[in-house]
Amino acid sequence: MGTREIVAERILELCKQKGITPNGLANISAVSQSTIKSILNGESKNPGVVTLKKLCDGFEITLAEFFDTEAFNSLEQEIN
Repeated sequence: MGTREIVAERILELCKQKGITPNGLANISAVSQSTIKSILNGESKNPGVVTLKKLCDGFEITLAEFFDTEAFNSLEQEIN
């Protein structure tokens, strides 16, 4: 599994934990529904740090907390 898939899974996991939908996340994070949808569907090649920071603000967590998971910690280095 690559970085994009792990980011999408993490967003869905946090939505579930916080009891909000992806559309609800759009409302509280000031990230458009279409942007969130493209991240979740794997259409967004590289969600930017600013976008991820806004999502984290919506979840009321830090970027460090977002990335502090086994899935991220076990990622192999991606070389393009």
